[in-house]
Amino acid sequence: MAKAPVLTPQADDFPRWYQDLINKAELADNGPVRGTMIIRPYGYGLWERMQQEMDARIKAAGAQNAYFPLFIPQSYLTKEAEHVEGFAPELAVVTHGGGKELEEPVVVRPTSETIINASFSKWVQSYRDLPLLINQWANVVRWEMRPRVFLRTTEFLWQEGHTAHATYEDARDYAAYIHKEVYEDFMVNVLGIDVLLGRKTPRERFAGAVNTLTLEGMMGDGKALQMGTSHELGQNFAKAFNTQYLSRDGRQELVWQTSWGSSTRMVGGLIMSHGDDSGLRVPPRLAPVQAVVLAIKDDEAVLAKVREIGDRLSAAGVRVQVDDRTDTPFGRRAVDWELKGVPVRIEVGPRDLENGTAMLARRIPGGKEPVALDALAGLLPALLEEDQALLLRQSRERRESRTSDVATIEQAVEAATAGGWARIPWADLGEEGEARLAEHSVTVRCLVAEDGSVPGSDDAPGNVAVVARAY
Repeated sequence: MAKAPVLTPQADDFPRWYQDLINKAELADNGPVRGTMIIRPYGYGLWERMQQEMDARIKAAGAQNAYFPLFIPQSYLTKEAEHVEGFAPELAVVTHGGGKELEEPVVVRPTSETIINASFSKWVQSYRDLPLLINQWANVVRWEMRPRVFLRTTEFLWQEGHTAHATYEDARDYAAYIHKEVYEDFMVNVLGIDVLLGRKTPRERFAGAVNTLTLEGMMGDGKALQMGTSHELGQNFAKAFNTQYLSRDGRQELVWQTSWGSSTRMVGGLIMSHGDDSGLRVPPRLAPVQAVVLAIKDDEAVLAKVREIGDRLSAAGVRVQVDDRTDTPFGRRAVDWELKGVPVRIEVGPRDLENGTAMLARRIPGGKEPVALDALAGLLPALLEEDQALLLRQSRERRESRTSDVATIEQAVEAATAGGWARIPWADLGEEGEARLAEHSVTVRCLVAEDGSVPGSDDAPGNVAVVARAY
């Protein structure tokens, strides 16, 4: 009788495979309140690495980290009509505290444009105070009707950037800089996901923004996942909160603003972009553990050698963990590390010591081969870079091979329903066609220019709409 697979095969049931992997790789559990999640240590380790890489890029863009309250007066949200209308169905509202009814209800932070603008209006006095570039790492709450761990949860973790500028051009350029130099750079060069950059249609843009830039990733089942967004807010929030500055020529002017964010949804994107039927495959540049050294048997010489190998790899700059838990069967430990997607396993037993070798198992391309013990520290950094490049190449090849150029709405729906993306001229689709796509659970993920670049204005007669089913 054939042994049952550890995970439901992707081809059989992709959503069940996703949930199986989250459970078996010990990434997260469901929380006690519907729609919430408990992020387990290994899953949180992935998020911490994402934070570290993103935070460095955000600071290099000139932004400073700050923190703003979780509770927002309800009256703040009503100041920007489009914003409150967009978020109203998702709000969690507190009406009682300390056993008493509150004089004014407070909203649990769904996003922080309003409360941060209340501070900006006090902090910004003159052109000398601009640009004001702020980022915060926080949790947010949006009451989710159809929760999925990491992808759509009532509470999730994220970073949100908020900036104020003296001119429209400065704000526009900064939003585009974050879009490309922070988000794209991280997602392509660290996550190994070949994201598509584009602009949202008015129907899909952020509530309260005048323009939304997006990064869309194709998942293993051909659906799209919005990985991050960068918004031009124009002067909408500046008008609502009277955020003004004294210009160089002595006039009171409203600031121009941006906001931008990415969240723990990226962990879900990592899973669905790179995972296979054996578990996760974590890009080496992201991996909290790039190599694990396993002792096959409880042997003093073996245990001493795996610890020595761990020290040598660490000294060579490899993030390494030694697994000397010989009271747990070796096979079980090997499967657990495979599920977790650690890029390299180095397996050492008594026979390996006799031969002066270790068995090297590479998770991303697959396969095992003996390698001389003395060669490991010099060999691994190059292998890890090879594996990083392979994941990005596979992501790009999947998106290119499963994206079709179509001429009609019916063809676009057919391509998306079959598990791919479609490109259709926006002039042939338009807002009416976009509404017809939505009837088939297909959405316009973004607009791109004919040459593949990000359109620079709302007037887009020559642009191409990329449409897909999405998470």
